[in-house]
Amino acid sequence: MDRKWLPQWDTKWLVIFSAVATLVLFVVLPMLYLVYKSLIVGGTLDIHHYRTVYSNIVNWNALSNTLRVSLYSTILAVIISFPLAWLIGRTDLPCKNFFRTLFVATYMIPPYVGAIAWIQLLNPRVGYVNKFLVESLHLAEAPFNIYSIGGMVWCLTLFYAPFAFITISRAMEKMDPTLEEASRVSGASPLRTLWNVTIPLMYPSILAGGVLVFIGVASAFGTPSIIGMPANIEVLTTRIVTYIYMGDTKGIQEATALAVSLMLAANGLLYLSMFGLGKKEYVTIGGKSTRPNLVEMGKWKWPAFAIVLAYGAISVILPVGSVLVTSMMKSMSRPVTMDNLTVERWFDAFKNQQYTEPLMNSFILAIIAATAATIIGIFIAYLLVKTNVKGKKIPDALATLGGATPGVVIALALIITFSGAFGLNLYSTMSILVIGYIVKYLTMSVRTISASLSQVHSSLEEAALNSGASWLQSLKDIMWPLIRPSIVAGWFLVFMPSFYELTISIILYGSQTKTIGVLLYELQTYADPQDASVLAVIILLIVLVGNLALRKVSRGQIGI
Repeated sequence: MDRKWLPQWDTKWLVIFSAVATLVLFVVLPMLYLVYKSLIVGGTLDIHHYRTVYSNIVNWNALSNTLRVSLYSTILAVIISFPLAWLIGRTDLPCKNFFRTLFVATYMIPPYVGAIAWIQLLNPRVGYVNKFLVESLHLAEAPFNIYSIGGMVWCLTLFYAPFAFITISRAMEKMDPTLEEASRVSGASPLRTLWNVTIPLMYPSILAGGVLVFIGVASAFGTPSIIGMPANIEVLTTRIVTYIYMGDTKGIQEATALAVSLMLAANGLLYLSMFGLGKKEYVTIGGKSTRPNLVEMGKWKWPAFAIVLAYGAISVILPVGSVLVTSMMKSMSRPVTMDNLTVERWFDAFKNQQYTEPLMNSFILAIIAATAATIIGIFIAYLLVKTNVKGKKIPDALATLGGATPGVVIALALIITFSGAFGLNLYSTMSILVIGYIVKYLTMSVRTISASLSQVHSSLEEAALNSGASWLQSLKDIMWPLIRPSIVAGWFLVFMPSFYELTISIILYGSQTKTIGVLLYELQTYADPQDASVLAVIILLIVLVGNLALRKVSRGQIGI
């Protein structure tokens, strides 16, 4: 009997060990080596890189800007997201499903595409909104300037607010209504109940959503670069990329010091928030009911509807419409009329090798990254959910570490580690891009598959093994059919952000591996903003199709 089970046991743990070893190689090793290179010079401890970096006023300004923009964006995102989540999840607001989809739509749009859209709208000289206001109100100068701290905060808030909205709305819709009902029975008004009961109960979700927004904004590169750099406003991510592009040893060393600081801050904030919440108890789902009663707004229903609709139009419809119109214009110097619109540029883009090569590169890289991340994710999820070995949560924590680490840090760590330091030189290859995407987005696959795998009872696998099937056979014949929708959904959740990824790609790409995100960034920054709009529309269409496929596969439960 022992001989019968030994090969099955060996196969199972060999496969799982290979998945974990991959995590160690591509997550742990680069991160540790990055820290090592920032502290050790010539075999001895030396922190002069940090002294040099933080004695530079430009870097202090970048740090200050990062904190200010992240804090302002987080506060605004929570202030916007909580009322929206409450109105959509807890009131009789009309068209709630439409609004829920609309507000999550900005999560689908790459933030740097959003930055391009708002530049078109609020450029002080030629922005559509500014031109309209100046001409219609006879103003002496444009009222808005996107090239400012305020412009960055506005754009980043709109495109990272869905992190908070999704987190808060999901918790709010499942909250036990008992305490709220008791408050109302005691004579409290809906607003008093909201302030005294709902908000305190929602504190963990508000904090979690806020932390996600803060980390996302602090880690962003595309939007701060496209909006901030023309105004000489730098943040930590743009400073790191600037140092890397210097190409010399000093630049890399100083980039390393900044990258380690950013990595520790992002991950420290995430784990501190998780630790803090873990010390307290917040029961939002009870045993009686998880379907809270809706608050009837009465005469406030339609004013609230108008406000929510206006926000949706400003945050989603206006920027998407701007990119669409700009991509169709024959001449940017002429007014927006039907005679000045055409779709020829879209078709020309697919004939232009300058576009098609990066487009194909992005497809290939995203497919490989998503497939590899899904395979690794299956085994990490299996280890987490279906085994009882000590330390089974460590690989999941490593996947989370990669997801929480800013993309610019991941890219720099991979460059330093896999440019010949350990006998493996992957610099400017497709492999290093794939690895970067896997490190950044693996946690999406692990989380999705783990949630589904936890619902499959172990007796099904045991029955297959007792019938003589190998472990791999039981995985293929039993587990795979039952969790296939989640596997496919996890694949899409890695594929889509990998396809349009910019921050990692802008550092790791080579002459033969330029991606669609890098090309769009270059067109907007250095070449032709109108061609950038054409490319942005193509990206949005592909992302939309991918998201529709994801929703169909997951039966509407998962979307980007």
